Amino acid sequence: MTLHKEGFKVIPYAALVLALPLIILNLVVSTQTWVHYVFYGFYFISVVLVIRFFRHPKRYPVNDPKQVVCSSDGTVVAIEEVVEDEYFKDKRMLVSVFMSIYNVHINWAPIEGVISYTKYHPGKFLPAYVPKSSTLNERNTFVIKNKQGVEVLVRQIAGMVARRIAVYAAVGQQVDKKTELGFIRFGSRVDIFLPIGSKVQVTLGQKVIGSETVIATIA
Repeated sequence: MTLHKEGFKVIPYAALVLALPLIILNLVVSTQTWVHYVFYGFYFISVVLVIRFFRHPKRYPVNDPKQVVCSSDGTVVAIEEVVEDEYFKDKRMLVSVFMSIYNVHINWAPIEGVISYTKYHPGKFLPAYVPKSSTLNERNTFVIKNKQGVEVLVRQIAGMVARRIAVYAAVGQQVDKKTELGFIRFGSRVDIFLPIGSKVQVTLGQKVIGSETVIATIA
């Protein structure tokens, strides 16, 4: 397992900010006490957790073009038929995955194909598990079209803590199930909109692994 490139932008600053209380404590009380050791322990654990957040694991997706893999790690919080009103403007099957701060926050392409649409939307920062976050929060939308002309929409949604969505893919780009579409920092959600008739293969509350767990089979 390696460190994701987003980590190199954040970890040094996080380590410095987390160290400030410890630096101030040592300036005020130069003699080492049990309080100092508590702060040392807190600092060490906090830095380890920040580093862990930006881990970049290897993933091994299935090759079947009809199988849709999950775009992120996390927990399935919604499986329902909804009207997708940004791009398709018709009914789609929605599978939504909530990512806690303990999950890998890389977002992968769920199918192999070409990026046919992408759009960033500024917005609010409601908790990512709230249904309204799908349309009110800061978010970015991707649509991927496979060789058979089937399109799947992936929406990155920032959460209450997450304040930045990193986008890596662009319109016209060829992607596969190992392609990173982007990254969301510190707690968020990913919605995947599938064609009606897709056979969903996950259940509510299920823990899923990005780029590996098959969430549905499309025609």
